[in-house]
Amino acid sequence: MIRSIPTAATWMPTSASRIGLAEECGAGHVLDIGCGTGVFALLLAGRGVGVVGADPAAASIDVAKSKPGSEKVQWVCGDATVLPPLHADLATMTANVAQEIAEPEAWRANLRGAYEALRPGGQLAFETRNPARRAWVSWNREASHKVTEVPGVGTVESWVDLLDVTGALVSFRWNYVFAADGQVLASDSTLRFRERQEVERDLVAHGFVVEDVRDAPDRPGREFVFIASRPASTRRSPRAGRGRSRK
Repeated sequence: MIRSIPTAATWMPTSASRIGLAEECGAGHVLDIGCGTGVFALLLAGRGVGVVGADPAAASIDVAKSKPGSEKVQWVCGDATVLPPLHADLATMTANVAQEIAEPEAWRANLRGAYEALRPGGQLAFETRNPARRAWVSWNREASHKVTEVPGVGTVESWVDLLDVTGALVSFRWNYVFAADGQVLASDSTLRFRERQEVERDLVAHGFVVEDVRDAPDRPGREFVFIASRPASTRRSPRAGRGRSRK
C-alpha cells in the first residue's frame, strides 16, 4: 500500500493564527503560496474568501483537489513565478514555506511574483524561524518522537533527524512508521535560516514596505512574522519601511 506522508503527523502552526491574520488584513482575495494539501486555502474558502492556492508539488495539489470544498479554490501547480494575473489583497507563505525556498535566486523570484500578484496596498505575510534560537538543536528522535492517530490512516509514529548544518542551510529528515502494516516513509528537507535584517533588505529591494515584524502568537520568541505591503502608489517605494521591534 502506497501512502502519502500525513499532514497531521507533522508540526503545523495553529490555523487560528493564520485566519486571524487574514481577518486583520480585511482580505477578500488571498494568494496562498506553498499551499501544500490546501488546509489553509480551504479554511479561507469556507469563510467566503476568494483563494488561489499555489504549490509546485503536483501530488499535494492533487490531494487538495480531492478534499470537500476544493471547487471553491483556484489551484495552481507551481510557485509565485507562474501565477495568472491576480489582484490579491493578501499573499501568504505559511509554516516553513519561506524557508523552503532556499536558493537565493528562487527566493528573489518568488518575492517578485508575490509583489506582482498583489493589488496596490495589498500585503504579504509570512513566518520564518529566528536563527538565534537554533531550533535544529532539538531535531533528534529523543526530543521529537511522537505517536499520532491520523483519521483514515491509523497510528503513525514520527520523529525528525538532523542531517547537516552548513551556514544558513539546515537539512533534516522526517521519519514516519505506520502501525497498520509497518510501512516506513522518510521525507528530507532543507531550510534556509535568514536573519531578520536580511529578510527586511530583500523585501525592500523588491518594492515592499515592511509594516511590521512580530512574534508568532502561538510560538513567541521562536519565529519572526513579517507583514509587508505593496505601496498603494504604483511607484515602488525608494526607501525601507521599518518594522516594529518585537518586545
